[in-house]
Amino acid sequence: MGEATPDEELEVVVVDSRESEVRVYNGEVESHTTADSQGVGVRIIKDHRQGFAYAGSLEEAMLKRVVSEARDNVSFGTQDEHLKLAVPDGVDRTPLELVDESLLSVGSEKKIELATKLEASVLEGHPAIIGVETAEYSDNFSAAAIASTNGISQTAKDSSCHLMTYALASQDGETETGFGYSVGRNIDELDYQKAASDSVERATRLLGAKKPDSFTTDVILDPWVTAQLLSIIGGTLSGEAVAKQRSLFANRMGESVAADCVNLADDPINIKAPSATEIDGEGLATRKNSLIKDGVLEKFVHNSYTASRLGTVSTGSAVRGYSSTPAVGCMALSLTPGEKAQSELISGLKSGVLVQGVSGLHSGVNPISGDFSTGAEGLLVKDGELAGPIREFIVSSTLQRMLLNIEEVGSDIEWLPMNSSGLSLLIKDVTISGD
Repeated sequence: MGEATPDEELEVVVVDSRESEVRVYNGEVESHTTADSQGVGVRIIKDHRQGFAYAGSLEEAMLKRVVSEARDNVSFGTQDEHLKLAVPDGVDRTPLELVDESLLSVGSEKKIELATKLEASVLEGHPAIIGVETAEYSDNFSAAAIASTNGISQTAKDSSCHLMTYALASQDGETETGFGYSVGRNIDELDYQKAASDSVERATRLLGAKKPDSFTTDVILDPWVTAQLLSIIGGTLSGEAVAKQRSLFANRMGESVAADCVNLADDPINIKAPSATEIDGEGLATRKNSLIKDGVLEKFVHNSYTASRLGTVSTGSAVRGYSSTPAVGCMALSLTPGEKAQSELISGLKSGVLVQGVSGLHSGVNPISGDFSTGAEGLLVKDGELAGPIREFIVSSTLQRMLLNIEEVGSDIEWLPMNSSGLSLLIKDVTISGD
């Protein structure tokens, strides 16, 4: 921190990563890319004003230039008494095995082999499968460091890899798609057969789907749909959204906002989460934050800035890259699983809908009012059994009502390549709008 002057706070973030991706089509390599990226970001705070600059290089001369530009940018910043760099808060890091160095030594042949097996397994999965839209392998290895004049000095590493595929199924001139995936921290954890079978099942079970009548019913959300829903809810639980009065949960701390069976936490120290991390974007130790417990709103997530604005403390929830200043957000959202698998939830339902996929979810949800309206597809449930596919219908409700009407939380938790996990959810009294 020798570049800092006595009257300023200075923070440096450095990131070094390597990514590779292999895509195959008809048994041949369609693309194979490897990319290295490096970067540095510098933030300076002086007189309650912030200056920031970054560069995609770690050369010493470039670092000096970035520091100079950040210092120049301070004068253009808006004065804000809450602007300050994070300070160590006494929370110890939780050691996690987040990196597998062997991922760096995996040869191209192995990556191509996995992607090729994935595609072949999809094509062999069902007579209705006519092709594979995507069959890919990708991995990432990254290292980051953050240091500041306020006593922050941390480094972190992680590795991850995944398989992803989209199957194409056709019947009577109708075509449907279905996806499947497998995630891990090393290549041996990937299961191409599961990714393939999931994509085949999702594609084929929607063949022959019809537009339903409009009615109000109970719905079961597929884990993938639940994960997307939780991601949206997580956004409304950020200190930034609350401070700006852009959250439906603003001013509701301590109130019952969901059914008693709902326990929602952001837990980036859960090793099972692909997004797990030991430190946040400001260098503070991450920790498990219970957000909703037994249906009661307990906490919002904060970085140092939003915590100061709302008179509380950081929850170790700063998120950022080297090219941005810290935002705040959930990193690994999950609901506490219940006791029933999806099949048991279905068997216990007299009538309803299994919502398998949604479209336009983020644009169809208002985070302030909670209004919820999104296109969907899925399967009818009658007398405890799947009764036929439906599509082109709208699921309508509000986030408030949906949370309070959660009847059961499934046991089938799935860890996905995103900031939230998924599991099946049984929700009462949801409007299905079709013909």
